[in-house]
Amino acid sequence: MNRIKLIQLFSATLIFTLSFWSVNAQEKTVSGNDMLLKETIYDENRVKVLNFSLKEFDALFFEFFEKKSNPNIVLTKEEFYTYTIQIAVFSDRLAALYPDQKEIAAESKKKWFAENYKDYLVLKASQKK
Repeated sequence: MNRIKLIQLFSATLIFTLSFWSVNAQEKTVSGNDMLLKETIYDENRVKVLNFSLKEFDALFFEFFEKKSNPNIVLTKEEFYTYTIQIAVFSDRLAALYPDQKEIAAESKKKWFAENYKDYLVLKASQKK
């Protein structure tokens, strides 16, 4: 009986350790400077973006994707994060307008906050090839 409990404990510990490693391996690291820049942009734009109409948000969203997909345009780090953070902030507005969609809005906000300038530069380099 003691052996079974020991094996179960070992198995549970092993599963937990392996799942932690896989989750940790997927986590993207953001430099402290990037996080500080994101927080600054968030603070500067929060009130403005929360007052955006859907039409203003759509214009911002499509402008970002046009610039992102244009191989002749490379956004600066500040420009890139301004777009992504403003899109993330708009998720807060959607959560307030549609309370039943709070979970989806939170996931969207998290996704946009996780955008990384280095990944964007890699995308841009691949567009030019």
